[in-house]
Amino acid sequence: MGVPNLQSEQRALLCAAKALDKKAFNVRVLDVRNLSSLTDFLVLASGGSDRQVQAAAESVHLGLKKEHDTMPLGIEGMREGRWVLIDYGDVMVHIFHEPVREFYDLDGLWAEAKEIEIPESDKASQRPA
Repeated sequence: MGVPNLQSEQRALLCAAKALDKKAFNVRVLDVRNLSSLTDFLVLASGGSDRQVQAAAESVHLGLKKEHDTMPLGIEGMREGRWVLIDYGDVMVHIFHEPVREFYDLDGLWAEAKEIEIPESDKASQRPA
């Protein structure tokens, strides 16, 4: 079993990598520590269908559970697959069906946030948005 005490940024990058494992695209990790009291990092990702959104969300949830003994505080939207929120407290993961992401524009809402670079090894499978 992995180390359960992941640092917030490590957890956010791991969530991004797990979403990328299921071909999520337009994956971003935003540092909102100076902008929000609710969380430290946001992970935003898109899927091309409700099934792809569900698969990416499941990959994040099960990957952190199995490899790092980390459970979310809550998961919302998994059944519908249009916008899944996985809340780890210090990291909030939002996986959207792309039209839903465009509509709610969290990227624009958090435009002031510093973007954390996802390691190239994790981005290798990411298709262009």
